[in-house]
This record gives sequence, C-alpha cells and structure tokens, in this order.
Amino acid sequence: MEQDAQFAAEFNADVDVEKIAEVYAEAYLNVIEAQHHSIDDAVEEFASLIDILKAQPKFASFLASAMVSTEEKVVLLEKAFANTATPLFWNFLKIVAKRNRLDILIPIFVQTKKLQDKHYKRIPVIITTATEIDSQLLSSLSEKLCGIIGGEPLIRCVVDPETLGGMVVRVGDTIYDASILTRLKNVRRQMIERSAHEIQRQRDRFRTPDVAE
Repeated sequence: MEQDAQFAAEFNADVDVEKIAEVYAEAYLNVIEAQHHSIDDAVEEFASLIDILKAQPKFASFLASAMVSTEEKVVLLEKAFANTATPLFWNFLKIVAKRNRLDILIPIFVQTKKLQDKHYKRIPVIITTATEIDSQLLSSLSEKLCGIIGGEPLIRCVVDPETLGGMVVRVGDTIYDASILTRLKNVRRQMIERSAHEIQRQRDRFRTPDVAE
C-alpha cells in the first residue's frame, strides 16, 4: 500500500532507542499531517493504547517478546484494535510490528508527545524553589516565561530547600538562576575579581619607574 511505503521510507532503525522512537514518531505525525488529520486526535488515540499496555503488562510483554512471531503479534493486535482503531493508526501499528519495534511503543509515544508539544510551541520548563509556589505567583511566572521563551511553558515545579529564597528556572539546556545563593556567589566572585584587578593595578604602578625630565 502507498501508506506502507510512506511509513517505510521514513524509518531508520540504525540508531539508539530514543532516536529510533523519534523517527517512528515523526513518520507517524508526518502522515497524520499529510492526510490533514488532527494531531491531537492522533496522539490521544496513541495514548489510549499506551494506557492499555500499562494496565495489562502481560499483553505488553507479549508484544515486546522476541519469542513471539510478527504474524502472531499482528493477529492479536488485529483482534484487539483493527475494528476500533482509525485506518492510519492501525496501519502505523502494523508497520511497527513488521519492523519488530513493538517493544518500544512507549518510547515512540513519548517522542510523539514531544513532537506534539513542539508543533504547538509548548516548551517544558522546570522551576526549582525553596518552598512551594502559590498559584498566583505561578500564573505570573507563566506569563513572563511566555515572553522569554516564545511559546507556552509546560511548567513542572520542584521543591529544593537548598535553593535559598529564590528560584532556578530550567528551559531545555538553558538555566535562568535567580536564587539568593547564586546572587551571593556572583557578588563574591565580583569582589574577588575587583580585588585582584586592584592588586594588579597597584603592582603595575610600582613597577613603572618615574621618568625624570
């Protein structure tokens, strides 16, 4: 089928699990967009399958087992989902099964969620504070972060008592550190740098002899 070829052309399994999962996720969402279907509906349908796998670990183990043939897995999937799944999702599951990648369905779903967030410019943000943040402050922070990161922040709050009275905001690999502890360290570093500069200046002055006219 044309859709099978479209999926197969985009799959590349010669990398680590996360990268493999990302390739499958991209292929799935690319087909969804190409067919003008809803990304949200596609992710929601995928999430329903993941919920089943988590609720039925034996079923998940069966799909992941290298001892079970692809044909047996497809037959079981067909009995369970062929009549309820959308054609695109069912086709996607068959492709994953034929490529012996049903063992990484959860990682594929995780990458699919990440791509969904990227599509809507939803950006994961971790805010670490010494105490819990109240809802009003959190709302204010969310509004400010929108302007900084250029998207909708998906905030996860972490409490760390060692964050003295301030907060540390992590956006991807970027850290915005506004904690008191960091400010104190910065002030101390600036004082040391100023002192070192002054000492060097004094040394340079004494080293330079006065030139008599």
